[in-house]
Amino acid sequence: MKKITLILVVMIVAAGLMADDWNMAADLSLIMNQNAYSDNWAGEERGSISWVFNANFLAEKQLTAKLHNKNTLKLAFGQTHTQMVDELTDEKYWAKPDKSTDLVDFESMFRFTLGAFVDPFASFRDESQFLDESEEETKIFNPNTITETFGIAKVFIKDDTQELSTRLGAAFKQYFDSNLDDNTNDGGVEFVAIYTKPFKENMIKYSTNLNLYKPIVYSESESLEGSEYEDDWKQVRMNWQHDVDISLTSLINLKLYIQLLYNEMVIDEIQFKETLGLGLSYKLF
Repeated sequence: MKKITLILVVMIVAAGLMADDWNMAADLSLIMNQNAYSDNWAGEERGSISWVFNANFLAEKQLTAKLHNKNTLKLAFGQTHTQMVDELTDEKYWAKPDKSTDLVDFESMFRFTLGAFVDPFASFRDESQFLDESEEETKIFNPNTITETFGIAKVFIKDDTQELSTRLGAAFKQYFDSNLDDNTNDGGVEFVAIYTKPFKENMIKYSTNLNLYKPIVYSESESLEGSEYEDDWKQVRMNWQHDVDISLTSLINLKLYIQLLYNEMVIDEIQFKETLGLGLSYKLF
């Protein structure tokens, strides 16, 4: 993993010396929600404060006439603080915050623009989180899912009004968890479709990202033979994200995020996550 990361960094730095300025974009947002109740409130409701911080970064460049590089970094972290009542003293206190959102997602893709109907590409992705609280000892940036993908890509639309791109390739995934003695890996076919569309002179922005992955080989497949979970790892996995960003003013935004997940190795159902909030947003560039 360290060698792959080092090679990636060297390639990006070298690319920066070979071409014109990067096409950069970055935005930060903070969404907060607060509830408060008087001491004589008769109901069972409790005060709470929740917040979510999001940051999105983009850097892309046509490195040469036949090589394009696109880098994205998504960061998100949020907590919910809940007010509790001591059963002995009947006094209110704030419990330890619960984590509501946690994401670190970096991807770098090199696309070979050869002028053909499709372009060959190679990409590297690292998915992690800021805090791993699954064990007694909290760890940072754990676990990690590393994905290397090689295949073909096609940009169908790219202009000021919308962008649609897809890619299909062979993907190799490694799962690193410092809480486990052994790390696992698998390989298969991955399909990604990305669509973005601004409305009302960029006051409203919609984007969606569909990721489908079909594993073909799995390092732990033999250990599952004969069990009821023998074929779970073979099923198609889905991660479908939707983002709606509405600019009410230059600093105040309404954000809606919807995520649909399916991974039979985790649970044999589609998981759903929705975040809606009003908060502050600032575009760095």
